[in-house]
Amino acid sequence: MQVSVSDAKGQLTELVRRAEAGEEIVLTRHGHAAVRLVPVRPMQDRQSRRALLDAVRASAAAKAVAGPSASRSQDFLYGDDGLPG
Repeated sequence: MQVSVSDAKGQLTELVRRAEAGEEIVLTRHGHAAVRLVPVRPMQDRQSRRALLDAVRASAAAKAVAGPSASRSQDFLYGDDGLPG
């Protein structure tokens, strides 16, 4: 929903309520978008941030698999004589 800044002055309470409910409210100035009203997300506490980081680290560690050595990864391009094959 787009509303001019001058019109928003009279209906700010309603616009805030709608933004909190998830509706995108864009305030315009001279026909151009100027401001977007969005709800504030509650800050995560230290314990929940730590749990999220631990979960990401565990997930990354589980996905890591040893592969071939990078120093030998292009050996298939060369023959036994060391020339391109």
